[in-house]
Amino acid sequence: MRNNMTLKTISFVIVFSVISSITFANENGRLVIQGGHRFDTDSGTFVPNKLIEIADGRFKKLDGKPVGDYDKKLVLTGGDYILPGLIDLHAHYNVRLLKKRREEFTVMPIVYLANGATVTFSAGEYDPEGMQQLRKDIESGKKLGPRLINSGPYFGRARPKWGRKRDKADIVADVKKWAPLVGGFKAKAIHPDDLKVLIEEAHKYNLTVTGHLDSGYRSSVNPREAIAMGIDRVEHFLGGDALPNTQSAYSSLKDVTPDMPEILKIIRLYVEKEIWFDATITAYGYYGNRGEGFDHWIDERQFFTPHVREVLKDKKHKPMEVFEKIFHVKQKTIKAFYDAGGRITLGTDHPSDGTYLPGFGVHRELDVLVKSGIAPEDAIRIGTINGAKAIRIDKDHGSIEVGKVADLFIVGGNPLENIRNTRKGKYVVRAGVLHSSRELLKSVKGKLGPTHKEEEEDW
Repeated sequence: MRNNMTLKTISFVIVFSVISSITFANENGRLVIQGGHRFDTDSGTFVPNKLIEIADGRFKKLDGKPVGDYDKKLVLTGGDYILPGLIDLHAHYNVRLLKKRREEFTVMPIVYLANGATVTFSAGEYDPEGMQQLRKDIESGKKLGPRLINSGPYFGRARPKWGRKRDKADIVADVKKWAPLVGGFKAKAIHPDDLKVLIEEAHKYNLTVTGHLDSGYRSSVNPREAIAMGIDRVEHFLGGDALPNTQSAYSSLKDVTPDMPEILKIIRLYVEKEIWFDATITAYGYYGNRGEGFDHWIDERQFFTPHVREVLKDKKHKPMEVFEKIFHVKQKTIKAFYDAGGRITLGTDHPSDGTYLPGFGVHRELDVLVKSGIAPEDAIRIGTINGAKAIRIDKDHGSIEVGKVADLFIVGGNPLENIRNTRKGKYVVRAGVLHSSRELLKSVKGKLGPTHKEEEEDW
């Protein structure tokens, strides 16, 4: 090993139970990880990990013995399991705490990263300029966080001042403006004519379009029609004739069953057209009764400022029965979709209200996928390689392979035996940089939200 190195790059063995700092290696350093078990995406199994060698932010070797000098060495135990970095394709960085919904740039990126989410797609931004700056700050090393794939502003009435319908020229210009800055677009509450233009223009730039769609009621778009337009991905609702255009999607969805001919028909269309579906199941559970599965293994409220906790201490959750019904319906329909060979991705879609944080919600979504009847190995694939393929970054992300960006999540316990073991995060590696999950979380305790009443107006 090298001698006479600076404190920043001095070589040492990190024993798994010892945590000395938030970040252990720089991106250009050489990191060696030995021991534990590594998830093999192709077989869906964990294999003994003899060696993971990382250099220049990428996987260099996955076998043999380390040769030559290295900057850091992490030795794992037999109870440690290495996953590819998780990918959240509906990762909102905004919160709704006191007065308004706004983006948050300090705590949210750290919490996502600490929970193993090494790539996030922001799926519609309330402050697209601020989110652009966050991405730049992460990429420059000024801030820590996952790889952030921006979506830019919403396309549709979810964007302030959009109106019920827009001129084609405005949408064309809008796409041209944002295309160099984003990794995909998100439509929400959009008119059918506007969605058609958005899809056509986005595809000219080789960018995907996803949508929070509806039933076709009141000039909304049923996913069935969006698929005919060429949409790449769909959020929340499968659509089809199970969601008639005589009422909103929410009004119909609560009564859907997985054996309905209308559901089986729309599932066949997704499979035939190879459309990705992001069910965001737990997003509905947060609005429902918050029963089993919505427990806190870490008290997420500790990441809010003392002032926020004080203001919200007497706030009572009022379950919405329709969302509770939808939460259970979606578990049944995602199983039917899975059994038919549908393409599924993972998304949290949860703007925090001061109780939960979506970074932790990644694990609740994995948990509910398995509860719905999806095999644990496929749930892991859904949360990793599927997301990479859906957003077209699988050349660099989604699995542990030589040449790919070195994103890892190391947990204490086998997720194939109990998917909740993903909640036991110990280390995360993002682009070759090793972090302690515990220390990342520790660094942002008590920092989310206003610190006193005079700051409430911005929140």
